[in-house]
Amino acid sequence: MEGGGALLKKPFLENGNGAGVSSSPPPPALIFSTFVAVCGSFTYGCAISFSSPAQDGITQDLGLSVAAFSMFGSVLTVGGMIGALFCGRMTAILGCKYTMWLSQVFCSIGWVAIALAPSSWWLDMGRLSIGFGVGFLTYVLLTNCGCSIVFLVGNFISWRTLALMGLVPAILQLVGLFFIPESPRWLNTMNFLKEDSDAKVMDLFQKKYAYSLTVGLGLMLLQQLGGSSGVSFYASGVIEKAGFPTSTGTIIISFIQVPSAAAGLFLMDFAGRRPLLMVSAGGMCFCSFLMGLSFILQAYIAAFSIGVAGIPWIMMSEIFPMSVKALAGTLVALVNWSSSWLVTYTFNFMLQWSPAGTFFIFALVCGAMVMFTWKWVPETKGRTLEEIHASMAGCLH
Repeated sequence: MEGGGALLKKPFLENGNGAGVSSSPPPPALIFSTFVAVCGSFTYGCAISFSSPAQDGITQDLGLSVAAFSMFGSVLTVGGMIGALFCGRMTAILGCKYTMWLSQVFCSIGWVAIALAPSSWWLDMGRLSIGFGVGFLTYVLLTNCGCSIVFLVGNFISWRTLALMGLVPAILQLVGLFFIPESPRWLNTMNFLKEDSDAKVMDLFQKKYAYSLTVGLGLMLLQQLGGSSGVSFYASGVIEKAGFPTSTGTIIISFIQVPSAAAGLFLMDFAGRRPLLMVSAGGMCFCSFLMGLSFILQAYIAAFSIGVAGIPWIMMSEIFPMSVKALAGTLVALVNWSSSWLVTYTFNFMLQWSPAGTFFIFALVCGAMVMFTWKWVPETKGRTLEEIHASMAGCLH
């Protein structure tokens, strides 16, 4: 750890003038730190998609009803809500490194509980623990990688073995965090955070933050009510109801998600956040309508991954000033997890009511997201944070 402390005194990438920028390849320490950091998002991806390939095995082995399995699937989001209440302040106080470490402790406990579960109670407690862990931190691209691997491998191994596989990235991050330094951004902002430690929740509701809150909460709410969590959690059940081979459908999904997310990352800086978000939400709207008619699930997953999956989270880091970023992050994450719980718990019951009607409702919500983005969401590409915050603060004055 002494070596790690020495690394904290200077940036990883440094030019001859000590400016912290270089065109040379990144050093191994930076590559290793990045790998350790994204292991957490890989765990999150595994957690999101685990319930899909495991659905048949769990319901048969433990005799779970539709209601009991819906509880198991959705309790992840309950843990996420609890984690969201603490994520902003915990990261500000402990730093990213120790917050990630604590996150993976809960995730590891959860995966072991699921793998060894003799009853539904153990399943629920394990998934709740994972939800609490992943509620602290969320990343985008590697989340899709985790989802894709679980969708693929889940066709060939038992659900208990799949749970143990989800434990692997959690253990890698737990161990790796002992060998990497703290986030430079957190270290550089510690003095500012100490000066602003008196910020209260009600400070968020000042008029100058009204536009930012409207955008942030609106995007998070519509992202989840568009059905994304329900589809990700129970994709196998949706494919089965469509009369399509489950293994074939989930394998196709596994090969679609990562390229779609990668394309979204490249297009984001080329086309901008706002246009890509409108295209992505519009694609989800169209595909939800088609799914109501014929269950074209793979196209929906691709449309979601390319924009709606990640852009709202990226914009959350851009539209709120540092003085309220921790509080705002907690609030928008809480709204995201809460709406995700609503969708994931009711999703199976809605499918029993009407598969077509379920996705027609999602199509309406995705259409509303297109209109909301067009009316409210600003373009942040090519603008400094100061410019973004100034324009949003004055927008409703």
